[in-house]
Amino acid sequence: MSRFVVLVHYHELGLKGRNRPSFERQLIRNITAALEAATLVAEITRTSGRILVYPSDYAAGIAALGVLTKIPGVARVSLGERVAASLVLINAAALRALERSEPFTSFKVAARRANTDFALDSMTLNREVGSYLMEHTEGKTVRMKEPDVTVRLEVIKNRAYLYAVSERGIGGLPVGTAGKLICLLSSGLDSPVAAWQMIRRGAEVVGLHFSGAPETPDSSSYLVRRIAGALEPFGGLSALYVVHFGGHQRQIALAVPEKLRIIFYRRLMFAVASALALRIGAKGLVTGESLGQVASQTLDNIVAVDVVATLPVLRPLIGTDKQEIVERAEQLGTFAISTESTDDCCTLFMPRNPETHARLSEVEALWQELPHELWVEEILRVLLP
Repeated sequence: MSRFVVLVHYHELGLKGRNRPSFERQLIRNITAALEAATLVAEITRTSGRILVYPSDYAAGIAALGVLTKIPGVARVSLGERVAASLVLINAAALRALERSEPFTSFKVAARRANTDFALDSMTLNREVGSYLMEHTEGKTVRMKEPDVTVRLEVIKNRAYLYAVSERGIGGLPVGTAGKLICLLSSGLDSPVAAWQMIRRGAEVVGLHFSGAPETPDSSSYLVRRIAGALEPFGGLSALYVVHFGGHQRQIALAVPEKLRIIFYRRLMFAVASALALRIGAKGLVTGESLGQVASQTLDNIVAVDVVATLPVLRPLIGTDKQEIVERAEQLGTFAISTESTDDCCTLFMPRNPETHARLSEVEALWQELPHELWVEEILRVLLP
């Protein structure tokens, strides 16, 4: 019997040794959740380094393909048919795969026999199936290099899987296999991309947004929630916390020299993020900083802020230029949201000439004069009532 099947290929998980089964189980859980959320209920099994998704029909398989390519841990997704390992059935399924690929003029067959139970080896399968397709098509040619269509055949455990539709996934590791992180998430371009980078590496990412409210409208929170929605197909945020930060910014602006305001805003943000991380079991912080991109992202200023953090601060974009970040944001669907004009904490009480090379000793001395521990507790009482 023939069945439509979506083959989920993964590469990096295969290197995990004894941990591989737990990574595979997590990936299956994530695939199941994503397909259920997309109302694509399917049977899901596993065999010889592949996860198999059985859709109800070919159209459902195409829809599942679009969902699965966005899931971290998935290297490639292929849609085709499963048949018994019989040359007659393999030939018929290969012809159907080729016919679904119209229009085309050239093709080739790429066979792989995963076990020796099947009598024909890979080279023989290529020759036999290719000859059958040539006999049953008109005006088509075999081309070994860069054909229009490649019909792939895998023989695994007395089953043959044939497909000509194959799309690259985003790779990485399954979400939930690398611990929990807090991402300082703004409505700008950079931090959503940084959050995605860590989601793709298997981390459970919690968003922490600092709004300029009540000193500014809370529109940035609305944009951040839309950004969280755009990240959902890729694994998404496990939670989103919003801090109304404008009042504390005003107090900082009244207490420190104008040129150091950004440093102190960020120190309080890092202090809050660190305290929240300890409460919810996160192992580190994530920011969207790129070295030298703005005044707060020089090495001296990064050092002046980092000393407040009690956990590692990960900066996946630190060596990335702006154009690369823009391109990734467009691919994720966050670019249009992030470029909408809004007032947020990043534009509130900003100095005309911010310090680019803060002296840590000066910053530390001023920091000790502020009731920063009290401010952190005030903020956490609202976040975690």
